Amino acid sequence: MTQPSPVVDATDDALDPSTAPAGSPLPRSTPEAQGLDSAAVAGLLDGFEAAGLELHSLMLLRHGHVVAEGWWAPYAPDGLHLLYSLSKSFTSTAVGLAVEEGLLGVDDLVTSFFPDEVPAEVHPRVAQLRVRHLLSMATGHHEDTLDRLDRERLVSSYLALVPEEEPGAWFTYNNGATLMLSAIVTKVTGGRLLDYLRPRLLEPLGIEEANWQGIGDLDLGFSGMHLPTEAIARFGQLYLQQGVWQGRQLVPASWVAEATRRQVENPREPNPDWRQGYGYQFWMGQHGYRGDGACGQFCLVLPEEDAVVAITAGTEDMQAVLNCVWERLLPALRQPPQPERPDAADSATGLRDRLARLQLPAVSGGRSAPIDLPWAAPDQDDGPADGLAISSIEEAAEGWRVTVRDGAFDASGGAVAGPPPYDVYQVAPATAYGFGTDEPLAATRWRFQEPDHRAIE
Repeated sequence: MTQPSPVVDATDDALDPSTAPAGSPLPRSTPEAQGLDSAAVAGLLDGFEAAGLELHSLMLLRHGHVVAEGWWAPYAPDGLHLLYSLSKSFTSTAVGLAVEEGLLGVDDLVTSFFPDEVPAEVHPRVAQLRVRHLLSMATGHHEDTLDRLDRERLVSSYLALVPEEEPGAWFTYNNGATLMLSAIVTKVTGGRLLDYLRPRLLEPLGIEEANWQGIGDLDLGFSGMHLPTEAIARFGQLYLQQGVWQGRQLVPASWVAEATRRQVENPREPNPDWRQGYGYQFWMGQHGYRGDGACGQFCLVLPEEDAVVAITAGTEDMQAVLNCVWERLLPALRQPPQPERPDAADSATGLRDRLARLQLPAVSGGRSAPIDLPWAAPDQDDGPADGLAISSIEEAAEGWRVTVRDGAFDASGGAVAGPPPYDVYQVAPATAYGFGTDEPLAATRWRFQEPDHRAIE
């Protein structure tokens, strides 16, 4: 059962989440004022450190109030984070809004949106594909379809891929299916996903900064969305509140219910929190439900505890992140209200101070001889076939502009083009962290903040 919100006194810096202006920050409070021991949050941080996890940001909401927030420097509150597959939950929301507006239905046949893209002889299983199958990753394909799509013919090449199973029962995590959802929303609305979501979802939520990588006329849908941490938290709180924000029903409650319930079983997934079932671009978990993305991007919604956990990170062990939440935080969220301890204020202050001092370790590495700018790498024909490498460095207004080579693909500034059918990531602005010197340039190792987290030589 959802726990009732405690009475908040005037010292809580609290605006009523249901009536605050759209651009207002989420109300802040102490953990203790919302029925949570600060020591539990400190224990969560201890757990992340003990597991060797690289966290970039954490925001914890309880009863609609931010009770803990922190960014591991150089990450900061106003930074936009690549959500990776957490983008999918926003794509699902766009579909839900389009359904509410009567532009499509979840039982519509996928081929009905693209009569000019359907193969001359469409396979019966392709003909049976419905929007709900794309949403629930139950298209019947045994493998992700994304790498088999033709960048120049995304829709027609998808419709030419015959599912191995009948649609509706077989779960395969399928980025190509979500890209098709993006294509459908663009088809019925006449605009890209982000353009459709801005006035209907993002602006009412007070989310001003957002961008979405795309391919041609489509936003990727399956990845590529960039948002600050608080935007992730607001999105989770909206779903926790059954689609209501400041008294407005932004997302139909019926869509929230359908998107966040088990639509298909997924017992073949290896990790326990990834085999609890899948909704409409949301994962069911051992506790609550979530949107998540590669390297540890989480929007974790815990309805029974009236809590939302937003996390950005750079770790491959995503189950370990959730294990820390389940073991370190969840028991405290489930505690009945306790008398306030005499040291509660000191505990809350200590936690706030610790959160303000979070910092990633500096990138280790030696020094090379100083070099003069501009600098260009020698002929890279004999270089590594994959992995990041620096192609050139030149002075720029913000410091240095670094051109990064990822295997055979080379770019600077905007998007770094990856293998078809999608752009892999963006370089600019790239921030080198853990390096400081008055010499012209002597770093041999760099860590880029967003969105690729690999260190490069």
